[in-house]
Amino acid sequence: MSHAEDHEGTRRDFLYYATAGAGAVTAGAAIWPLVNQMNPSADVLALSSIRVDVGGLSEGSQLTVKWLGKPVFIRRRTAEEIEEARAVEMSDLAIDADARNANLPAGAPATDENRALDETGEWLVMMGVCTHLGCVPLGDGAGEYNGWFCPCHGSHYDTAGRIRKGPAPQNLPVPPAQFVDETTILLG
Repeated sequence: MSHAEDHEGTRRDFLYYATAGAGAVTAGAAIWPLVNQMNPSADVLALSSIRVDVGGLSEGSQLTVKWLGKPVFIRRRTAEEIEEARAVEMSDLAIDADARNANLPAGAPATDENRALDETGEWLVMMGVCTHLGCVPLGDGAGEYNGWFCPCHGSHYDTAGRIRKGPAPQNLPVPPAQFVDETTILLG
C-alpha cells in the first residue's frame, strides 16, 4: 500500500463523517420546532396558578372560579356544615375513602380535616367537576347530604365534597391550594 492510497482512505472517512454530521444537524434543526410546539403556550403557563380574593365571601356562600379551564368551588362553610362533615364515620364512605387532596400525600383518609383548606374547616376548595362523567354539580346544600348534587346521573356529595351516593367513583378532588394572606387563596 502506498502513501497516497492511505491518504485517500483518510479523506474518504472524513467526508463520510462530515456528511453524517451535517445530516444530523439538519435533522435536529428540522425536528426541534415540531418538538417545541408541544410545550405549553405562554397563556397556559400564566394561568397555571391564580390568586383568588375571598375577602368578600360570607359564611355559607360559595365562589366558583375557573382554573386550568375547569371550575373550582371555594366555599366558606357554616359551623353546621363543618359539624355535619366531621360527624361522618370513615365506614360511611364506602365509595371512596381517599381524601384526593393534592396538598397531602396520596392515600390520606377522606376525613373532613384532610379535605378542608384550613384547620378550622371553614374553607373548602375543590374541583367542580363530577368524577363520573365530568358534569358540574349543583351546590348550596343540594342533594341528600346537603352538599353538591350532579343532576345528570344522580351523584350526591356531602358538605366536604365526598361522594356518598350515585355512580361517581371518587370524591371531588382538592387542587393544590394555600392561603397567601388572610383573604387570598393561591391555586396551583
